[in-house]
Amino acid sequence: MSLADVLRTLDDAGLAALLRRRPDLVVPVPTDLAALAARAQTRHSTARALDTLDEFTLRVLDAVRLARDADGVARAAAIAEYTAPAAAPAAAALATLRAGYLVYGPPDTLRVAGGVDEVCGPYPAGLGRPAVQLSAAAATLAADPARLRRAVLAAPPPARAVLERLAAGPPVGTVSAAADNGRPERRSGGRRGRESGPDPDSPVVWLVDAHLLAPTGVPAGAGDPARYESVELPREVGLLLRRDTGALGPLRPTPPPVGPTREQGQADAAGAGQAMEAVRQADALLAALAAEQVVLLRTGGVGVQPLRRLARAAGVDEPTAALLLEVCAAAGLVAEVESQSVPGLLPTPRYDTWRVSPLAARWSALADAWWVMPRQPGLVGSRDDRDRPVNALAAEVERSGAPVVRRAVLAALAALGDGAAPGDEALVDHAAWRWPRRVLGREAAARQAAAEAARLGVTGRGALTSYGRLLLTPVEPADEDPLGVRGAAAALDPLAVALDPLLPAPVDHVLLQADLTVVVPGPPEPTLAAELELAADHESGGGADVYRVTEASVRRALDAGYTTDDLHGLFGRRSRTPVPQTLTYLVDDLGRRHGGLRAGSAAAYLRSDDEALLAEAAADRRLAPLALRRLAATVLVSPFPQARLVQALRDAGYAPVPEDAAGAAVLASPRTRRAPGGAAPRRPVNPAVPALTDVRLAGIVDQLRRGEARASTIRRAPAALRAAQGQVDSGPAAVQSHTEAIAVLQQAVRDRRPVWVGYVDPHGATLSRLLLPVSLAAGYLRAEDERTETLHTFALHRITAAVPA
Repeated sequence: MSLADVLRTLDDAGLAALLRRRPDLVVPVPTDLAALAARAQTRHSTARALDTLDEFTLRVLDAVRLARDADGVARAAAIAEYTAPAAAPAAAALATLRAGYLVYGPPDTLRVAGGVDEVCGPYPAGLGRPAVQLSAAAATLAADPARLRRAVLAAPPPARAVLERLAAGPPVGTVSAAADNGRPERRSGGRRGRESGPDPDSPVVWLVDAHLLAPTGVPAGAGDPARYESVELPREVGLLLRRDTGALGPLRPTPPPVGPTREQGQADAAGAGQAMEAVRQADALLAALAAEQVVLLRTGGVGVQPLRRLARAAGVDEPTAALLLEVCAAAGLVAEVESQSVPGLLPTPRYDTWRVSPLAARWSALADAWWVMPRQPGLVGSRDDRDRPVNALAAEVERSGAPVVRRAVLAALAALGDGAAPGDEALVDHAAWRWPRRVLGREAAARQAAAEAARLGVTGRGALTSYGRLLLTPVEPADEDPLGVRGAAAALDPLAVALDPLLPAPVDHVLLQADLTVVVPGPPEPTLAAELELAADHESGGGADVYRVTEASVRRALDAGYTTDDLHGLFGRRSRTPVPQTLTYLVDDLGRRHGGLRAGSAAAYLRSDDEALLAEAAADRRLAPLALRRLAATVLVSPFPQARLVQALRDAGYAPVPEDAAGAAVLASPRTRRAPGGAAPRRPVNPAVPALTDVRLAGIVDQLRRGEARASTIRRAPAALRAAQGQVDSGPAAVQSHTEAIAVLQQAVRDRRPVWVGYVDPHGATLSRLLLPVSLAAGYLRAEDERTETLHTFALHRITAAVPA
């Protein structure tokens, strides 16, 4: 019985349960149950279903694959032999596999769905193929268990080490060529392959001669069967060597134990503090970028020295600076810009909006960008394949699987319960048990994801925060409220809403001290932060920001249009402590001197109502390079530009103010440069996993029923093609794998012979055509329809079957 036949026996509730478990099957909605069965057995859909299974369930799936007989049927008794150490959990895991239709059929005649072997590989549980499929001599030895055991016990220690290594999996290995007077292996001209066979003194040769290993890699045209390049361990030998650990290896029916737990309130408080610190560090890094453009390398990315300068400006280490830079780039806060044909990095206009937003909203923008960005910042500072350093924002940091690893790590932490803090190593081990196909082989990336979550405040004291848990919740799609009836509340970011109560309230006051330091006891309001940025210099951050009022900062405020009265009013209004007398004197003194001289362009001129002050400037030897000359008692001119004149006067201790041609003072505010940038990415709803409500599921099931009724009357393709697509009416039929279909098409291209091709169109319908293949390359099949004599192009991933005409 095929999978399509099994699906036809399901009622509406059973079909709805399958679609709810594997929602990718309805994108787009299949036309009938045969199309649904074919899609469920495609490589892509099967891989998605396997990615959700834990380690133990995958081991049980390996047991089903191992228990199959020559007809592809797995008996319940054979499966029980492999899963005997954990019989009860194995039954639950088998039920999970059957619910996803990765295996199907009656309990005593289970079949593995098409696509599973293709995705999981040819070696279930790391065991090789049966000896009868490898060589006659190995099959003869395996048929006698006592003789096989004696042969294994007789293996010398080096050969036994090879057997143990191959028994642990994978069961295949390559062999080294025989040495020729110490020279490297010889290769025939233009043909890859060894001229000599394996080293006759190697343990592999002993094992092959004893028929405990089967040679599998004989080069084409070698002529000598002893000249093999790879070997495979027969399944019977692997099972014998695993007699102590079990055929499936060590079984872990339950996840590994976890470490201590924290109070959720403590985790939230620690995470909120780190989130506030991450926002402050990102702001400092962006401010450093705004003050001085960073030049990008020609090969792409930020060099080591510029990254080090940014790290010093933000007060963080280099890995944290690389993480913040990558996150800010993903959030659209910085972007590349061309300046005099040299690529550089500058903040975008979005940065100006972000910096005046509430603290919780600023952190939410960074967290959302980190959650979805397909980059792995932990690679910055490592070496690539050519032993070159990997730079921040370089192409080498791109990793499409990074969001999957982050989700696996945080989801594993969330599954442990509130306050669980297992530590990075235990967390990675736990995530690898829950989603081995997502984490195994990416352990380093998983550890980096856990460290990044801690640096950004997603976790606190090793535990997932209550607001960080919201990252695992998909964002509601915009089309769920097309009329906007939910009002402004629906537009609020849930992350910001959850974090905001945990953050200290923004303060609108400062504490002035006698040494001219300004202490901000908490996160400043945006207006206060803008005022302090102009009138004081930032010195340190943390729980309280510390600024210092200097002559340069007061002059900067006066240049921007503030008067002495404005500055006195600012400090008096904002300070909760008495304004120090030294600060009042500093502001008054600079205010009296500020604007006493006025510079213009003559190329530039200098005028003042104070003739004595002008005479002092004309006689000042430090200003001699300006070549000042008197035009009148109150006017001096210089051949140099106004900007140079003003800067030289300020360097000499004067306080000039530039003016325009009408004599009005020119207000000077800090110049900001911005790079063009778009909107920041948000956490999208995964289009491949739509939200399937009960009403929508009922409609899809009804559509499948109607499509099945129509398809039952249209069967024009050959029976072999219908069998390969799972469309047979009765009797067992194996589903054709994607690899087999491609092999048929390749042979048809070589022979120029027509084939029946089954494929899924963009609307999800399963169709069949008689085609004459022309070419097969770059992921597409170009073929001629013999009926219409029209050339068509088909994507290979949509082809489900191919049968020669």
